[in-house]
Amino acid sequence: MQDERIRGAARTFGDAIRQTRADLLPQGRQPLSGYRVGHGAAILMIGSSDIFNGKVLIVDDHETDVLLLEGMLRGAGYVSITSTMNPGEVCELHRKNHYDLILLDLQMPGMDGFQVMESLKEIEPDNYLPVLAVTAEPAHKLRALQVGAKDFVSKPFDRAEVLMRVHNMLEVRLLHEAARNHGKMLESLALNDALTGLANRRLLTDRMSMAMVHARRNKSAMAVVYLDLDGFKQINDTLGHDAGDILLKTVAGRLVATVREEDTVARLGGDEFIIVLWHVSGNDVAATVASKVIEAVSQPYEIEGHTVSITISAGVGVYPVHGEDADTLMKSADLALYEAKRAGKNVFRISERTGASAAARSQPDPLAIRTPLPDTSEKMKVAR
Repeated sequence: MQDERIRGAARTFGDAIRQTRADLLPQGRQPLSGYRVGHGAAILMIGSSDIFNGKVLIVDDHETDVLLLEGMLRGAGYVSITSTMNPGEVCELHRKNHYDLILLDLQMPGMDGFQVMESLKEIEPDNYLPVLAVTAEPAHKLRALQVGAKDFVSKPFDRAEVLMRVHNMLEVRLLHEAARNHGKMLESLALNDALTGLANRRLLTDRMSMAMVHARRNKSAMAVVYLDLDGFKQINDTLGHDAGDILLKTVAGRLVATVREEDTVARLGGDEFIIVLWHVSGNDVAATVASKVIEAVSQPYEIEGHTVSITISAGVGVYPVHGEDADTLMKSADLALYEAKRAGKNVFRISERTGASAAARSQPDPLAIRTPLPDTSEKMKVAR
């Protein structure tokens, strides 16, 4: 059983990595060859197919040079080549297509290659110019590198030189891009739940701290809603863990849709969730959110050909009445959740814990919302 849980966790983590990589790739970009793990570290790998599929833009005001460069590259196996004889189009083309390499002639009428590079700096997020400067003037080579070009190729063209410099620049560019995306992926995995994409405990702690500082500074209130699905274990037992994962991700989506953009929805693990309400005027606002969450989650789910019904219970803690620090506030909300479970589930309770009080009591029934369970005659109903 333990081995199966470990394998399941590994599959989930792997799926999260693949999804995160896909989300981080620029539109239209195919993933690179992948990652190889050695000595505990991920090593980025670039294959020949990645290089030959790299997006290349040729910029030159002489049609003969454009055709010559296109012929060299296509003959060598490069498949994604675009060209323009108008230097004024380069920035807009690059903004739309995210080229991996721009073969840029430095001497052109109207707008020369140096001016083009200055314009490109404004749209490159990390100031990395994927430019291979093309020039017949040796004196221009150093200036091109100073402006931002990563390499240069001389006119008249030497086929072997052109192909080698293009290959090397594409490899460096793709590695640079892969390293940047890999860093974003790791950052995302460090702050977000691997399965649902919601905030994890680390990000939740930061968001709670920010919300409490804001409330303290403005002498206002914020709230925490502690949530737990009712009967989730039976979903896993009857339909399997894959169905359970689908349910958790769908529930996560419904929770996010229920709250404001500035609020934070986090998954603590298993079937437990937390909502941090950035600013509330009092218990009524928190109660309204808890009521909406219960209603949203209780709507039926279509999972792998099954109609599944499940409910959720909630406990609410409001700062500063139910706790003046994150730990106390979370405990107040947790104890209120326990009272909601004891009351029959599918309800919420607002804590009566105040400050350093050691006990939490639920509010009277009028402050709780009870949502009837869906009809089970034609649906699978799960109760904890």
